[in-house]
Amino acid sequence: MAIKEISKIPVGDMLLRYEQETDFATAGFSVIPLEMDGKTVDQKKFYRINSLVQWKLVGDMYPNCYGHGSSMRNSESANRLDYKKQEVEETPEVKVIRTFLEDARGYRAVHVVTYHKGDQSFEMKNIVTNNSDHEITMEALSSFEIGNISPFLEGDGPDSLLVHRLRSKWSHEARLCTETVEDLQLEPSWSTWAVSSERFGQTGSMPVKKFFPFVAIEDTKNDVLWGVQLAHEASWQMEVYRQDDGLHISGGLADREFGHWMKKLAPGESFETPTAIISTCKGGGIDHICQRLTQAGQKYLKQAPESEQHLPIIFNEYCTTWGCPSHENIKGILNAIEGKGFEYFVIDCGWFKEDGVPWDISMGDYNISQTLFPDGLDKTVSMIREKGMKPGIWFEIDNIGSAAKAYQNTDHQLKRDGYPISTYSRRFWDMNDPWVQDYLTKKVIGTLKDYRFEYMKMDYNDTIGIGCDGSESLGEGLRKNMEASAEFVKKVSKEVPGIILENCASGGHKLEPLMMSLCSMASFSDAHECEEIPIIAANLHRAILPRQSQIWAVIRKTDSVKRIAYSVANTFLGRMCLSGDVTELSKEQWKAIDDGIAFYKKIAPIIKDGYTHRFGPKITSERHPQGWQGVVRVGANGEAYALIHMFYGNLPEYIEISLPEGCPQTIAETYSDDLVKASVEQGILKVKTSEEMKAIAIYLK
Repeated sequence: MAIKEISKIPVGDMLLRYEQETDFATAGFSVIPLEMDGKTVDQKKFYRINSLVQWKLVGDMYPNCYGHGSSMRNSESANRLDYKKQEVEETPEVKVIRTFLEDARGYRAVHVVTYHKGDQSFEMKNIVTNNSDHEITMEALSSFEIGNISPFLEGDGPDSLLVHRLRSKWSHEARLCTETVEDLQLEPSWSTWAVSSERFGQTGSMPVKKFFPFVAIEDTKNDVLWGVQLAHEASWQMEVYRQDDGLHISGGLADREFGHWMKKLAPGESFETPTAIISTCKGGGIDHICQRLTQAGQKYLKQAPESEQHLPIIFNEYCTTWGCPSHENIKGILNAIEGKGFEYFVIDCGWFKEDGVPWDISMGDYNISQTLFPDGLDKTVSMIREKGMKPGIWFEIDNIGSAAKAYQNTDHQLKRDGYPISTYSRRFWDMNDPWVQDYLTKKVIGTLKDYRFEYMKMDYNDTIGIGCDGSESLGEGLRKNMEASAEFVKKVSKEVPGIILENCASGGHKLEPLMMSLCSMASFSDAHECEEIPIIAANLHRAILPRQSQIWAVIRKTDSVKRIAYSVANTFLGRMCLSGDVTELSKEQWKAIDDGIAFYKKIAPIIKDGYTHRFGPKITSERHPQGWQGVVRVGANGEAYALIHMFYGNLPEYIEISLPEGCPQTIAETYSDDLVKASVEQGILKVKTSEEMKAIAIYLK
């Protein structure tokens, strides 16, 4: 079928393409690297234009071609959206492209692309408006749709396309999963009629559970990649879809089938989708497209508190006191770490616990424990400041422990089927309830102000699940609640200027772009003392900026110097956070920590602004790792560091790494538990292996 071009618009080093079929009024969207313009083989492909806004209204026809039940794409609602016009607005900072579609029944959709100049990605969202005289109900609405993926392959391009996803579970975040389109049964049928769809995502209030909101497609024959992240902390979905030679990816809010979502629009009412972050590139593989996406977060961090610009080291007492902080044990910790280079000290969970009640079922009342802090919290906070550190405190804002008095206050909690949503240990505040907003303003913001806290760790240790009562659907109830939760985070930043916010959700279950844009950093995982920490931490370079990835180094009095060096070196993959038995360490053990802190401070500018290269064999088991892992991060300042972890078995005599282009090749300093035998010869970093479970860091200038 004949395709006609609406427009081609460059944004950075990418080219946006808007198209129509000559006998079909809707518009489609695709994007390619600018350098690949003129190299497409569109005339050798058979593909149908899919509307760049995918939505479904109750009462309209569902998709055909056996799509119904596995996809809500290409419904009657989407196909009725006719292209009307396009507007381009440009300032020195941004370029915005708005594409207007209309349904003759009185519905309008505006497809919005925003390019922040200097980024290596762009943002996409949709805004729909009901201009009719009657109410409508949506049961699907996309944030993005990218059509005709890989127009450089003739036909359907067999054995050429890979689908990359980041799987996730508690303490095993961001595991790369790569499959061929053939393995996912995304080849077109012989008739190019029946559709195939791989729809995935997560349902609930932990957006990074099961999968990260991310997908990438790689054309291995032409070395071109496309990637998307979704900025949304409630239920979401992504979909890889195919009917003909053109592969499509789309996503956004989890639809009615996947996420129990429906949304009513009254006459004159509009609705805006979550934002998608999109990029494409030629060369560099999966790590390159990921870093182009995560780089978009740098613009938000320029507005972070001044102290965050040099990536200070954190001490968090959780793995020292295990949820039972007190004035006395904090005093001992502070005496042990004074002058060691820590700038933030976080009082973690348990400061509110009542005698005999575990911390993890008592959050919600937030009354300071008189047993743990007999002279009040102010004395402890003042002591932290006297030691030269910024004081921080832990809250689990949205959730209520089963032992808290607030647990019985069901009038202000989320419900499903009329009952409070209860797990074995928690219930959930209704974040849209004005009473709850006032209560949390007093308990959370009031505490931050009263004690002049400069740092808050925001935890979140359960999920709401499919949704809650109070809206036209369970999924919409969930979306509105989590939107209000994010607004409360913004309120904290507004009312406590300069507050440093840590995003935590059972470790890493909220590592998505929206929350990351609101916070200075995030807990990378709940992997506190595990051998697999460097594997998880390196994996997360594909999902968030290393400067925001707070990594635990938990030191035990029984640890060997080798083990301490291993734990400390792990933090070189992000932000250093120390905890553990610091009041009981020997001088030899402290020297290993001190040397690591000094090394971290040297490489902090590279962590903050650099480019990551991965090396080593595939690690199949994270709990029982075999082989080795190498990371080389090259900084914008012309310096670099290499971090090598040796695991169990299968170690070569020498680990050899081809240093990437632009990487300096002079070894200036090393960090490990003993002498490092390393050299750079003709661009190859050679490191002599010695023992299993050992870490070596090398600073290159």
